[in-house]
Amino acid sequence: MENKIVIITGAALGLGYAAAEELASKKAKLALVDYNEKALAEAEEKLKEQFSGVEILKISADVSKEDQVKAYVDKTVEKYGRIDAFYNNAGIEGKQALMADYDMNVFKTVIDINLMGVYYGMRYVLPVMKKQGYGRIVNVASVGGIRGVMNQSPYVASKHAVSGMTKNAALEYGQFGILTNAIAPGAILTPMVAGSFKQVNPNDPKAAETEYASRNPTRALGDPKDVAKVVSFFLSEDNGYVNGQVVAIDGGESNMYGTS
Repeated sequence: MENKIVIITGAALGLGYAAAEELASKKAKLALVDYNEKALAEAEEKLKEQFSGVEILKISADVSKEDQVKAYVDKTVEKYGRIDAFYNNAGIEGKQALMADYDMNVFKTVIDINLMGVYYGMRYVLPVMKKQGYGRIVNVASVGGIRGVMNQSPYVASKHAVSGMTKNAALEYGQFGILTNAIAPGAILTPMVAGSFKQVNPNDPKAAETEYASRNPTRALGDPKDVAKVVSFFLSEDNGYVNGQVVAIDGGESNMYGTS
C-alpha cells in the first residue's frame, strides 16, 4: 500500500479510523472523509502522532449529499492525481423498532446514508479508476446485508442493497482492472455497536454486550483492527482476483443462520 491513494469515508471513528491506522502504517496516502469535523481533526492529529510523515487530506462531507460526495472525489484527485483504493465505509444504524412502527424520517435517513452514500461514492470514484485502468473498492455491508436483524428494517434493507451493488460493480467494472468487494462485519466493538447495545438495554448496555458475545462461536466481540487488516488486503495489489464477494467478519456467527 506504500504511496497508494486511498479514500476512507466515515474515517473519524470505528471501522474507518481503524483502517486509516492500518493503511497509514503501510505508508498509504489518505483522503479522510467524515461529516464530524471535530472528530475528523482529532483523528488526523492522532494519526500524525503515530505515523511520522503520513500524508492526509482531510475532507468534511455528508455522504448522503451527492454534491458533497463529488466534491470529496474531486478534491482527492486534485491533490493526489489519482485514486487507487476506496473504502466506502460511512454508515449509521438508525433506531430500533418494529417494521410497522418505524419512524419514516429515520428510515429515509438510514437509506440516504447507507445506500445512497455508498452509491454516490462508487458513481464518482469508478470513472476515475476506469480511466486509470486500476482500482480497488471495499464497500461496508454488514451481517445485516446477508441475513435479517430484528428491529432494524432500514439498516438491513440498505445493507442488502450494498451487497447487491457490490456484485453489480464487480460484474461491470472488473474488465477495467477494478476489483469491488464488500465486508459484512458482525458485532465489532465500535461506537455504533456500543450505541446499539444501549438501545437494547439502556439500563445495562454491558449486559447486552455480554449476552450477544455469548452467542458467538468465539464467545467474544470483534476488534476493529481485525477488520482493518482484511480491508487492507482487499484494497491492495495482493488482491489480484477476488471480486464481487461479500465477506463476513463475525467470528463465524453467520454460519448459524444458513447464509450463502
